[in-house]
Amino acid sequence: MPNIVLFSGSSHHDLSQKVADRLGLDLGKVVTKKFSNQETCVEIGESVRGEDVYIVQSGCGEINDNLMELLIMINACKIASSSRVTAVIPCFPYARQDKKDKSRAPISAKLVANMLSVAGADHIITMDLHASQIQWCSGLCLFLPFLVSFLQVLWFPPTVQS
Repeated sequence: MPNIVLFSGSSHHDLSQKVADRLGLDLGKVVTKKFSNQETCVEIGESVRGEDVYIVQSGCGEINDNLMELLIMINACKIASSSRVTAVIPCFPYARQDKKDKSRAPISAKLVANMLSVAGADHIITMDLHASQIQWCSGLCLFLPFLVSFLQVLWFPPTVQS
């Protein structure tokens, strides 16, 4: 049975650390940097061969940079022979563009899901899909309402009454 390795993207390191603490894991070693031309470089700092990899990266803040970083991290783990790669994306990038509302308009959310799949993601765990219509993401996405509860506990732990 493969072990779980949890990596954090740069979008929300605190959240990733809280998830790792809650699961009793250490975050995997990863180094991200930018070249002078602003290309993203990712180096996975440990072996993931045969491991079950989870990468936590939100689609908030610098959305395009964070998305590209996530795609590179997924691909790096996949070509390093990980058993399975799951992208944990609390806020799915381009989720608001989930349907064709005008002629010649793209369905950008589907494009993002396809890019994640091509990069090597076996599963996507998310909680913010903007609308309940997720046909564009069938077979790849897991919409987990309980993830909302889990994250609320991480951010706002219950207080102990004395």
